Amino acid sequence: MPLRRLSIVEQTAQHLREGLRDGRWRGQLPGVIKLAAELSISTHTLRAALRMIEGEGLVALSADGRSRHVPEASKPGKRPLRIGILLYEPLANEGGQSLELYLELHHALEREGFSVFFSEKTQCGLGHDVDRIARYVQKAKADAWVVSAATRSVLEWFTAQPAPALALFGRRDGVRLAGAGLDKRQPFLQATRQLIALGHQRIVLVCRSNRRIPVPGLAERAFLDELTAHSLPSGEFNLPDWEESPDGLRALLVSLFHVTPPTALILDETPLFIAAQQFLVGRNLHVPSRVSLVCTDFDASLRWCRPPVAHIRWRSAPIIRHIVQWSNAVSQNVTDVRQAEFPAEFVAGGTIGPVWKGGGK
Repeated sequence: MPLRRLSIVEQTAQHLREGLRDGRWRGQLPGVIKLAAELSISTHTLRAALRMIEGEGLVALSADGRSRHVPEASKPGKRPLRIGILLYEPLANEGGQSLELYLELHHALEREGFSVFFSEKTQCGLGHDVDRIARYVQKAKADAWVVSAATRSVLEWFTAQPAPALALFGRRDGVRLAGAGLDKRQPFLQATRQLIALGHQRIVLVCRSNRRIPVPGLAERAFLDELTAHSLPSGEFNLPDWEESPDGLRALLVSLFHVTPPTALILDETPLFIAAQQFLVGRNLHVPSRVSLVCTDFDASLRWCRPPVAHIRWRSAPIIRHIVQWSNAVSQNVTDVRQAEFPAEFVAGGTIGPVWKGGGK
């Protein structure tokens, strides 16, 4: 087999690997311009080589996102930082962009050289009980935690713990923890306004208890306020309580459609959207002629739906990047409690239409 000649980028990457192994660079790396001059190469070549070894976990972006450093996990003789992802519910129950986010996050952290695990027990499985969650977390012994979709009381418990924690989604506003999540207020407003403009007055938002209790979240509050602004009712009918199980969801839908049914449903998460669609099919209630539907998440499988599903979409990459930067800061013993919210957008699809006036299907 003929020998393959290494490109200048591959040669540079190999030189950087050897220098890192020999301890030539420790902590924060020199800037790109300075390092390129030191190695007598172009900045374009250096950046390409750095991207190669970043993928191998040998260097990483620092918390400021503008410089690079040698991760603690990659230094000889030091145990990799152990990061636990405390799930809201089992991954098997997740769907849509949330599931993609968790899997991509796991891979991204591993590429940085961290030891990552998903919690064997979930917040739902532990009944959202702070004491039970505390016992599990202390037994799991992670160096840092990413806490998904947690209640405020759970997040407040984490603020008092020695292990750093980051709140991924959840009721993190006002809690002194690092955080990453979505600002869904504007797309919720857009969806609600469009439904009202189409004549809908009985609009119901179905979401999990952590988005309703003890008070509605920011996006849910925006939804209720928009109803009030149009002189429409905004009470328990519009943001109902329900038991978080398949049977509980069906019981809720049966109750909603028993006497004065809603003309539009906004469903928080793809699995809830699919379950509601199935329920409506069983009642011979066509979408959107009889009931309009909006999903506040999006799953790749919904791309096969015709008409297209009205939904809220967002990008996972900025969230993952923020969590990776936080993890690198933790590995350097740097305190980072920044909270970042990333935008989402409403995409009007064919599952919403004018309110049904009676007659036909």
